[in-house]
Amino acid sequence: MRGLKVLPSGRPGMGRLFVNLPDGRAVAWYDRRTNRISLLDETHREAVLAALRPYLSGEPAVGPPPVPTPAERLRLALAPDRDLAPNRPGEPLLGELAYGSPGTRTRHRLRREIEAREAVGAELEALEAMDWRVLHAVPLPGGGVIDHLLIGPAGVFCVATVAGRRQRVRAGDLLVTVGRADPRPDVRHIRRAAAHAARALRAPATPVVAVVDAATVEVAPTLRDVRVLQPALTPYFTTATPALKPPDADALFSLARDTSTWLP
Repeated sequence: MRGLKVLPSGRPGMGRLFVNLPDGRAVAWYDRRTNRISLLDETHREAVLAALRPYLSGEPAVGPPPVPTPAERLRLALAPDRDLAPNRPGEPLLGELAYGSPGTRTRHRLRREIEAREAVGAELEALEAMDWRVLHAVPLPGGGVIDHLLIGPAGVFCVATVAGRRQRVRAGDLLVTVGRADPRPDVRHIRRAAAHAARALRAPATPVVAVVDAATVEVAPTLRDVRVLQPALTPYFTTATPALKPPDADALFSLARDTSTWLP
């Protein structure tokens, strides 16, 4: 059948590919993660396979859509204004930069902070190919934000981003100091954020400080409960001890992407 259109959904390279009729109705979708084609109309099988052939990886499974899991049903019922999944890294800072009236120095600082969050966010999103899920700019009561929330095989991680600015970064039990600037409470904040995440998700959450573009990083020997990492971050998460099965990680991600989980 001619006229079938293949349209992507989700993050590039990671979301589903939908196959639509000329009038816009979907007849199938291809899930890259599971290498499965779900057919909504069996009569279009051959046309769908032909349209998807350039995008397939190996021999896909083909059949009717699987029965939604409880986590998927929760996600499908989520109103768009409550869904955190579309948030970009540094979302609040992007809004401040675009709609606020910062001075030149503040604008420069915001850009630097946004670039750091984008760098960490890109590295965490790359883990999605290995069954991880990531959310950015998760809101907290009182106006705080978790820069990145990572959920996957090794558990739940709350990640704060520190822009190193090619200077020495020192992480203590409560504060982080970049160069000669005033100390910042990143360690204290991410520790509290992880405790809140553990209560909200009813699952252990590990606090992480990700340092970007630092000359050197010094960590106080007494700082043991907060992980201080530098890119590349991937080895730490991919080699950590497995703690969650895929259905449990999916259920936690569905819960975490709902704003009301964090701001009831």
